[in-house]
Amino acid sequence: MQVLITGANRGIGAAMDAGYRARGASVLATARSGAEYLPLDVTDPASVTALAERLESQPLDLLVCNAGVYLDKGHTLADGYPPEMWAQSFAVNVTGVFLTIQALLPNLQMTAAPKIAIISSQMASDERAPGGSYIYRSSKAAVLNLGRNLAVDLKGLGIAVGIYHPGWVQTDMGGSAADITVDEAASGLIARFDDLSLDTTGCFKTWDGRDHPF
Repeated sequence: MQVLITGANRGIGAAMDAGYRARGASVLATARSGAEYLPLDVTDPASVTALAERLESQPLDLLVCNAGVYLDKGHTLADGYPPEMWAQSFAVNVTGVFLTIQALLPNLQMTAAPKIAIISSQMASDERAPGGSYIYRSSKAAVLNLGRNLAVDLKGLGIAVGIYHPGWVQTDMGGSAADITVDEAASGLIARFDDLSLDTTGCFKTWDGRDHPF
């Protein structure tokens, strides 16, 4: 099994990288920097194209779109959420996901049952909207919508797409008071990716297997 993980240099991405390697999978771990990672800046179309060219003949069983940012944490409505933060957040959390999937579709089509896993968040939910974090919530809602629509269009190509809430995780983003460790999140997500199929494509699931409200 060959897996590509974006944003694999820290947090959940690094834990999923380790989890798959422990299972004997071949992992292509990407990050913006670091000699041990394949270089990929999802906000840079040239970087995405360069990765696709580098992997031109390599089949992918699973693409995990994990790279993401939460730049507006703690901002206030009165004076926060600057325009450049909106642009930067959407470039990583939405456009970067689309560009990566688009570029690597040929690699996914080289395998028998390819899958795409998109890490979104419970903060994408329209049904659970407690306010605040407007940029992050909007970007994660957008990538949820992106994943749902890709699931429709890619089903005919035999590619399953799942969207996932990783839990409130003890990372730099989630903070030390979060509910679960990165290893718990990673092992739960890997189990969810195992379950993903064309029968469940378009699903929005939590790390521990529950259907998340849209």
